Amino acid sequence: MLHEKLSSIYDNVLHRNPGETEFHQAVREVLESIGPVLGKHPEYAESKIIERICEPERQIIFRVPWEDDRGEVHINRGFRVEFNSALGPYKGGLRFHPSVYLGIVKFLGFEQIFKNSLTGLPIGGGKGGSDFDPKGRSQREIMRFCQSFMTELYRHIGEYTDVPAGDIGVGGREVGYLFGQYKRITNRYESGVITGKGLSYGGAQVRTEATGYGCAFFVDEMLKARGTSFDGKRVVVSGSGNVAVYTIEKIQQLGGVVVACSDSSGYVVDDAGIDLDLLKQVKEVERLRVDVYAKRRGGDASFVPGRSVWEVPCEVAMPSATQNEVTGRDAEMLVRGGCIAVGEGANMPTMPEGIRVFQEAGVAFGPGKAANAGGVATSALEMQQNASRDSWSFEFSERRLQEIMRDIHARCLATADEYGMPGNYVAGANIDGFRRVADAMLALGLI
Repeated sequence: MLHEKLSSIYDNVLHRNPGETEFHQAVREVLESIGPVLGKHPEYAESKIIERICEPERQIIFRVPWEDDRGEVHINRGFRVEFNSALGPYKGGLRFHPSVYLGIVKFLGFEQIFKNSLTGLPIGGGKGGSDFDPKGRSQREIMRFCQSFMTELYRHIGEYTDVPAGDIGVGGREVGYLFGQYKRITNRYESGVITGKGLSYGGAQVRTEATGYGCAFFVDEMLKARGTSFDGKRVVVSGSGNVAVYTIEKIQQLGGVVVACSDSSGYVVDDAGIDLDLLKQVKEVERLRVDVYAKRRGGDASFVPGRSVWEVPCEVAMPSATQNEVTGRDAEMLVRGGCIAVGEGANMPTMPEGIRVFQEAGVAFGPGKAANAGGVATSALEMQQNASRDSWSFEFSERRLQEIMRDIHARCLATADEYGMPGNYVAGANIDGFRRVADAMLALGLI
């Protein structure tokens, strides 16, 4: 239940942002946690900090015309929501997917405010993207789209203003095309204007692996807090994109056995443990579906079309595909299957009723704004290296990532304890992330 003051704020968010259901969900999840904070800090309410956080500083919507290989012109819609810059320049990825609309971008940007705050690094929150679908498009079509997208976006970004990165549908290839167009238009080599770049032109070691590795590190800390570890644990990871692949890689290094992963066509089960090299070949090199993995793997590996990967029994679940993929029913299946820990590699992948099921069952639940903060944390480390014209080793970068994730875990746990909710990582993440942003906004006045 929402505190009376917060209920009024939430009603206003619904009124001012009609139809944006994902944004409504993200706002409510934060507001449900921060009621106790208002009792300790009445100045937040007096200065209307919460109302200000719920309203983006800037929302940019633009058309993106581009030409396909047949010469046909297409028009997509581009977005950039610059949500909050109290802690630093806006920071958050670009998502290219047909489901993208303003409500999706606002939900992602709102989550990004608190996620970025939790890293302890000087970055604000923002997000962007387009309803363009890169699937089935040639490399040259994707290049032309990216160039058209950046032709408008370039005027709104900068290393001290707004620093985009990748997200679903935007990997190293797309970042390269975007950065190349920015350089062409501005005649400046500002490597700090976008992160997720290739290592040959200002990228950072571990950035590709960071979200997956960071999520595995966070869940490892949750397990340690309960006196156990990944060693020998049966793990299910949803998705098979960048986040999922590198979550699997780090979990295997930590001793876990990942037995299933998925894509939009279904899931694959491999009780012997996912063959990571084969998965990377199928998904990263050839860009094929996971059923191809099962066919090539042979043995006991099998593909199950059109079903939820969460029906596979496991001890640790890592939802790493997209928002709202874990329903209440999925959560109940996982609990019955012996799940003791969940780490969100995607943004808001668990629906509210699913979170309740996990918490009531005593499952350690790591929300995305904490568990998947490793990606943006390493993006901030990439910005540091760009600013100092430096380049760090893989080992040093991974060590910094692990330190950041351990610190996020410790602060979430300590904050939950402070507010009388021991072990509640959702409350700990929301409160700790909120307080840092709120204090900065108070210090800066009416920004």
